[in-house]
Amino acid sequence: MSGPTTRVLTVLELLQAHGQIGGAELAERLSVDRRTIRRYITVLEDLGIPVMTEQGRYGGYRLVAGFKLPPMMFTEEETLAVSLGLLAARQLGLTDAAPAIASVQAKLERVMPANLKKRVRGVSDTTRVILPRGEPSLDDRALQTLTIATEAMRAVGFTYHSPEHGGIDRSADPYGLVFRQGRWYLTGFCHLRQAMRSFRLDRISNVHLLDSTFQRPPDFDAADFLSESFLSWGRTHEVSVLLHTDRESAAAVFDFHSSCADGFEQRDDGLLLTTQTDSFEWFAWWLAQLPFRFTILKPDALKDALREHATRLLECCE
Repeated sequence: MSGPTTRVLTVLELLQAHGQIGGAELAERLSVDRRTIRRYITVLEDLGIPVMTEQGRYGGYRLVAGFKLPPMMFTEEETLAVSLGLLAARQLGLTDAAPAIASVQAKLERVMPANLKKRVRGVSDTTRVILPRGEPSLDDRALQTLTIATEAMRAVGFTYHSPEHGGIDRSADPYGLVFRQGRWYLTGFCHLRQAMRSFRLDRISNVHLLDSTFQRPPDFDAADFLSESFLSWGRTHEVSVLLHTDRESAAAVFDFHSSCADGFEQRDDGLLLTTQTDSFEWFAWWLAQLPFRFTILKPDALKDALREHATRLLECCE
């Protein structure tokens, strides 16, 4: 059983649930003696919670008729934040999350006053949060296990399935978790490579805690590390594009991480973006979605890819 404070709250929950309950039953449920139960009842009374004591064979403890704990109070802004958070959580690609999310919402509605309960249901019925569709999971409990390991700074073992090598047993110190563009990623120190690595959770199975522990580097930011990793994964072709816009507009559209902003060079007629890509076709598709003009400086292969993409778009209009 937990500490005294938790036990006092448990007594209150039992009184609310049962109406009246005997001291012997309370003592048995909490694994304490009846003298301790009387002490807990005194604590509740000192907190202003009216508890009636009835003596005799069929006596016991009960709350004063009509007593209810005050409803959980939220401001309008807090209610909106909770509601949107629950909506977003449903879209994170977690198979086991739906019952838990429904349970959380039910508990909140049960203790909310009527006006806020109506607001929560209204947001749930009329608002949609659409996140990128996640990849199918190989291990439905991977995220839960990794969350526990990250918080406790416990090493984990798992099987990582790569397209090139199939399933390989790995172990790592999980420094952080990131949800980005429909996928969950684990970032941390890989014991096999003896270096920092990022792993896609949709390629992980058989996640389990190990006995060894670790110390997370001070001020480590998992999102920062993942963004930097993306810049170095398979990028083999250098490209230069002049963006005819300002830095603030570019940052708002790209949602670039601060480390990517170093790729912008201010010019009189816009921003020079110098980066790398492993696919001219993908980069051409990405450029075509920009809401402002741009000029491809190099390479010619990217210009050809953009012409082909534009031709396909024009054919769709015939």
